[in-house]
Amino acid sequence: MAADSAPPPVVRMRGISVEFPGVKALDEVDFTLRGGEVHTLMGENGAGKSTLIKALTGVYGITAGEISVSGTPRVFRSTADAEAAGISTVYQEVNLCANLSVGENVMLGHEKRRFGRIDWRATHREAETHLANLGLALDTRSLLSSHSIAVQQLVAISRAMVTDATVLVLDEPTSSLDRGEVEQLFGVIRDLRDRGVAILFVTHFLDQVYEISDRLTVLRNGRLVGEYLAKDLPRGELISLMIGRQLDELDAISRSADREIDRTGTPVLRATELGRKGVLEPADLDVYDGEVVGIAGLLGSGRTELVRLLYGADRPDSGRIEVRGRHARITAPRHAIDRRIAFSSEDRRAEGIVGELTVAENIILGIQAKRGALRPVRRAERDAIVDEYIAALGVRPADPNALVRNLSGGNQQKVLLARWLATAPQLIILDEPTRGIDVGAKADIQRKVAELSERGLAVVFISSELEEVLRIAQRVAVMRDRRKIGELASHDTEVGTLVDFIAQESPESAEHVA
Repeated sequence: MAADSAPPPVVRMRGISVEFPGVKALDEVDFTLRGGEVHTLMGENGAGKSTLIKALTGVYGITAGEISVSGTPRVFRSTADAEAAGISTVYQEVNLCANLSVGENVMLGHEKRRFGRIDWRATHREAETHLANLGLALDTRSLLSSHSIAVQQLVAISRAMVTDATVLVLDEPTSSLDRGEVEQLFGVIRDLRDRGVAILFVTHFLDQVYEISDRLTVLRNGRLVGEYLAKDLPRGELISLMIGRQLDELDAISRSADREIDRTGTPVLRATELGRKGVLEPADLDVYDGEVVGIAGLLGSGRTELVRLLYGADRPDSGRIEVRGRHARITAPRHAIDRRIAFSSEDRRAEGIVGELTVAENIILGIQAKRGALRPVRRAERDAIVDEYIAALGVRPADPNALVRNLSGGNQQKVLLARWLATAPQLIILDEPTRGIDVGAKADIQRKVAELSERGLAVVFISSELEEVLRIAQRVAVMRDRRKIGELASHDTEVGTLVDFIAQESPESAEHVA
């Protein structure tokens, strides 16, 4: 917890609640940000991190609570109100104008004027000064687009500091940077911290959390878990606080993933050194017939990035994929579909279901896409397929003409699973298939995955719930900071062991045991 020698608070948020129709995104959260300190906000997806930041920066109004800056109560009705209070924000997606020069971006809205007109010479001199304050020597007249993402991030920070901000919010600033670029950014952050700026940092990279943070605040399900000094909070304990269970509770979970898998033959899919610069370090992965391979790691660890490369949703720039021993060029989803590989995205609303279509139309989409527009699925065939999967997956209501948008989240997920199963895949990739659904629907999907694998289907399964991964998968590939750090066999791995493996500083790759 906070030490007696803690720097004075710059921001105090007390009893902050934010509500949307039917959803309480923040529930009486307290948060304190101090000058001369890097304070990292931690929590899994949906914990409330983004909502808290948006409440602080004027994007969202608060339902209850109070915010004070440097001891003065504040009401932020817009981002301009927050900026006027000395709070500047740099987002994950750099909010700059790539078609303008570096200097124009740094000074945007704060240009030097003379006789009512912009004095560009003076403006660029001022931009040079602000960049130099961050240790940057850039040609201010060069186009921003000619520079790397890392340099653009630093330009965004320079722009944020033009107003002499006392609070700097950095939301996932390292998500697209390589190790050298992260070091450059951290040098700038440390310099600002040493000058007394209060820095609120958000990242999913565990190593970076401990490298740069002085203090941590953990949120879970929209509520405050606690505030901690980074040096006093072990990694394993941090993960337990984020996922909401103590290790001894997690260790008691029973599993049914002890089935033997024959790995002596050719795998359904083999990825070797598959990677993409700034997105995922080269990784290997094999999946065999009838096997469920789980992918475990915290949000942002590279789980989704890996499977999107496997499916061709993103294009790799290194590595090789083989399907049943033959080289497969998978650089687009249609290439994967042609090889009977299906992918259910974690964002079922944006990349899965089509809410304006019926249950039947959603289920049949995969087959129709595979056949093409010139070979429509006949009505009798369509009805037979839809009825089969509505019954097999227990979709409720069992009405093929119901609009999918009117179904519960769990039933929408069942419809999405039905769509891909109807294409008769040999491998299906399921990214967070049980997130945000009720316990009953979750159990239904888990049972269906186990049943399908027993029939010989190969499955790649991602879940933020570690016990779910171990319960379903025979083997677990462990990810951290966008690299694969090893594999564990589920039948002799407890959740506590998996948490420790994710958390340790330099884990050695573990051999999996069938």
